Amino acid sequence: MIDSGRFVVTHTEVEAVNDDPMEEETQTASDAVVTETALTQAIGKSTLFDLGQIDVRWDEELATLWAFMTPLERPNSNLGLMRDTMAWQRESRRVFGDNGPLKFMVLGSRFPGVFNLGGDLEMFAECIQRRDRETLLKYGVACCEIVDRIWHCNDMNIINIGLAQGDALGGGLEALLCFDVIIAERQARFGLPEVLFGLFPGMGAWSILQRRVGPVLARQMLSEGRIYTAEEMFEMGIVNQVVEPGEGEAATIQWIRDHQAHHAGYVGINKAARRVHPLTLTELTDIVEMWTETALSLSDRDLRMMRRLAAAQTKLR
Repeated sequence: MIDSGRFVVTHTEVEAVNDDPMEEETQTASDAVVTETALTQAIGKSTLFDLGQIDVRWDEELATLWAFMTPLERPNSNLGLMRDTMAWQRESRRVFGDNGPLKFMVLGSRFPGVFNLGGDLEMFAECIQRRDRETLLKYGVACCEIVDRIWHCNDMNIINIGLAQGDALGGGLEALLCFDVIIAERQARFGLPEVLFGLFPGMGAWSILQRRVGPVLARQMLSEGRIYTAEEMFEMGIVNQVVEPGEGEAATIQWIRDHQAHHAGYVGINKAARRVHPLTLTELTDIVEMWTETALSLSDRDLRMMRRLAAAQTKLR
C-alpha cells in the first residue's frame, strides 16, 4: 500500500484498473445492426453516461460519441480516470456494437488549458521509494491496455478523434498519438519530458511515434524532452488540423460533417495502415517492463524533480 498523505494506492486498486471484463462479456450487439429500440434500452442499462471523471454524450445526428475528461484533482492519468477510461471503452462497445450507428468517437478535456499531463508522478515517486515494482508495472500495463484499445479503435468500425484544447504532455501525449485524427487548438503544447527526470515515456510513445514519423524523429522527441507547439506538431504530420483557441469543438464537428459521407472508406484506410504497421499489446507491455526497471533505478535527485513536477500539476487545480 502507498500512503502519501493525500491519497492511498493499494495493489488491489491497481488490479481493479487493470481488470478488463470486456473479454468476458457476450457481444450480442456486435453481430447485427443495433436498432433504435435496442440502443435506447442498452443506453438505459449502461453506466456509459454516468462516469466520475469522463463526461460522455451521444450525438445521434453526427453519429458521434463525445467524451471529455473531467479530472477531480490533478489533470493526469490518476487511477480513477483510468478506470473511467476503461469503462468508456468497454461500455461504448457493449452499447453500440460493431455495426451500430456509432461512426466517430471524440476524446477531449474540460480541464482548462490541459488535455492530459500523463502519469501520476507522485504515485510513481512513492512506488520507486518503496521499491514497489508490482504496483508500477500493473499501472503501466493498464495504461498499455488503454493505448492498445484506442489504437485499434476499440475493435469497432469507427474513426477516433483526439481533440487537444490544451497541453498534452508525457502519457497524455502518448494516449493522444493513438487517435486516427488529432485536432489541436493553437495554444496547446505537446511534449515528452520524462528524460528530464531520468525516465522515458514507456506506454506507447516510441512504438507509435516511429510508425507515424519514423525512428529518427521519434528518438529525437523522446531524448530531447522539449515542448512543441501545435504548429510544429502539424508540420511533423502528427496533428491533422490546428484551429484558433475556442474553436476546437466546432472544427471537430465540421471535420465529421466533411467525412461522414465516406466514413467506410476512411475506416478501411485506417485499418489498412494498422495492418501495414501492426502494433501489438505484447510489444507495448514488453516496453513497459523496461520502463519499470528504469523507474526503479532513478536517483534521489530524479525523484525530487518528479515531485516538483507533480506539485506544479497540483497547483493547476
